Formats: sequence, C-alpha cells, structure tokens
Amino acid sequence: MTPRIGSDLLHIMEGFLPHPWWEVWYALSLPVVVYGMYKMNQLVKERRETLPLLALAGAFIFVLSSLKLPSVTGSSSHPTGTGMGAILFGPAITAVLSLIVLVYQALFLAHGGITTLGANVFSMGIAGPAVAYLVYKGCARSNLNFYVSIFLAASLADWATYLVTSLQLALAFPSATGGVVQSFYAFGTVFAVTQIPLAIVEGVITALIFKYIIQVKGEVMVRLKVIDEKKLGKLKEMISA
Repeated sequence: MTPRIGSDLLHIMEGFLPHPWWEVWYALSLPVVVYGMYKMNQLVKERRETLPLLALAGAFIFVLSSLKLPSVTGSSSHPTGTGMGAILFGPAITAVLSLIVLVYQALFLAHGGITTLGANVFSMGIAGPAVAYLVYKGCARSNLNFYVSIFLAASLADWATYLVTSLQLALAFPSATGGVVQSFYAFGTVFAVTQIPLAIVEGVITALIFKYIIQVKGEVMVRLKVIDEKKLGKLKEMISA
C-alpha cells in the first residue's frame, strides 16, 4: 500500500523521506543551487535593470506555490509558478528563487520541511524549470507562436515537477507488490485529476503575464536573450493593434 502523503505532493512534509533519500536529494540539488547563486550574482552585477523581473519571478513562484487547493484524495494540490523564472533567467537561477520560497514556506507556512528541502528544491526548482527552459527554447527554434510557447513551457514544467515528486516518493516507498513502478503509478495518479487542469490554468496565467512584460520590460527580455528585437517589435504591434 502506498503511504499517505502528508500535506501535498509538491511540499513533501518534514521527516517524511527516510534515510538515505533526503540526503541524496540534498546532494543532487546543492551543486545546481550554488551555480545558480553564482549566475544570479553575476546577472545582478551586470544587468541591474533585470531586478524588477527577478523580483516578479520570485513573487510569482511564492504566490502560486502557496495556493493549496483541495484534491480528490482529501489532500491538496497547487501550481508551481517556476516556468516564468526558467524562461527569463534559466533553470539555475530559478532553483535559487525556489529555494528562497521553499525555505520561507517551510519555516512560516508549514509547507514542506527542512530535511525534505533538497527533494522539494529538486522537483520544483530544478526539474520543472529545466523542462520549461528546454520546451521554450525548442518552441522558439521551431518558430512557434510566442504565447503558445510560454503556455506549453509553464504547463509542462508543472507536470514535470509532480512526476519527479512522484518518483522521489516511489523510490523512498516502493510498493510491496509492484515495487517502485507500482508506487510511482500510485503517487502519480493521486493528483492527476486536479493537477492537469491546474497546470493548464498556470500556463494561461503565465502567458498573460508575459504579455504584460512585453509591454513594460520588452527591451530587458531582448537583453536576456528571451526574444530578439524583431520578434519584440511584432509582439508589440500585435498588442497595440
């Protein structure tokens, strides 16, 4: 039987992961976070104009990942908000933003925990953003519509986070009959009913926010190499039309 999830699938609660799994996820997350801190420091020094977008991305992660919506299991589910940061700044810096959010939530909101921080950072702050970044870059190379690209990147980042969390729990608590695979299936389907529509809504909201960013901070996005000047011009023309 699969063990009951303590609070929600994204925030694995304090003490829930046994030895050695919580240490393993700390070890995997730490190098990415350290590199992200280096990249963030470098970004702030070289491009001070990006600070408002950096703050917006962090606030977006905090607000969306703090929303706890009832799940069909009696637990809860919520969006992640990491797609925006990954598209603007890349996965490493988004990992740092996620770490800050998760520490605050663990200490003051009772979401997640300190021993499980490594696992939560890996799923929400590393795996999800990595998928968002790769999806957006792939869509950009394919000349897919900008807002569709944003939608896909944000939605798939959310789903990737939950799949990785399901894997983390399955590795720690393999089923007595079907092992890790059966446990992964059980954890993965627990929140599917609520998480699929939530991810879609998150994708729509993220795309709308990028529409606003295009209007007020479009030039900064060019400097960050999110889009080029030609595409920025076309997007602004579409908005003003």
